[in-house]
Amino acid sequence: MKSHIGAVQMRSTDQLTDNLKYAHTQIQYAADKGMDLLAFPETFLYIGPDNQKKHRIAEALDGAIFETFQGYAQHYNISILMGSIYEKIADDTERLYNTSIFINRQGNIDAVYRKIHLFDAPSLGYSESDGIKAGSELIVFDHELGRLGLSICYDLRFPELYRHLTSKGAEVIFVPAAFVHYTGKHHWLQLLVARAIENQVYIVAPNQWGQHYVGRISHGSSVIIDPWGSIVCCAAERPEIVSATIDLSYLKEVRKNMPILAHRRPYLYTDND
Repeated sequence: MKSHIGAVQMRSTDQLTDNLKYAHTQIQYAADKGMDLLAFPETFLYIGPDNQKKHRIAEALDGAIFETFQGYAQHYNISILMGSIYEKIADDTERLYNTSIFINRQGNIDAVYRKIHLFDAPSLGYSESDGIKAGSELIVFDHELGRLGLSICYDLRFPELYRHLTSKGAEVIFVPAAFVHYTGKHHWLQLLVARAIENQVYIVAPNQWGQHYVGRISHGSSVIIDPWGSIVCCAAERPEIVSATIDLSYLKEVRKNMPILAHRRPYLYTDND
């Protein structure tokens, strides 16, 4: 099974309308190029310093923005990963979810994942949990392109999450991100390659890039990595789409020739004596 997947690298701002317009043009471009799936980065519809504005643009899952992207998927006959958006929480007016939504080409929502690891790094000026509520459900689901797993940005630093997704059958794992430049230049590609190699999966990682506002710079290097750990494509220092062919027969070959998943001894990995 082969499919053509694209990853959008963009520099989102605090202007929702501009971000929506840019996203639409990328979907049109991907459809024209015959892509089967297009993945956007984390918080691709809003990055800004105004928390009140963040709450104003947030929606519930039946909101107009979601319906718009469902319409795009159906109209352009392409699956779309809304890398993440801010989702309203009915019983919590102080916080939001950081949520990925996967829409299939029929315009139906296949999966919803709420980021479970929140980036609290006071020394770098970030405290995500101040305004975001952590999710609690790990997501793997079946799609026409294969069995897919979802994660978001800071999740990347927790290998046990990716092992769990793989144990549930994930063949392609998405990592939409707004990885900060300071840590990204040291860790972004290294961690992504490690997750691909140790789990023998495709990694699709659309990232934010550039300066969003004073004090907030994202690393870029949006990338697709194969199950052997080879970087198939990587974005330049600019907004663009990178794309690659996902070949599940190659994934099966890698796992057959080096069956590390079958060699695991998980009963020895617990803390119980």
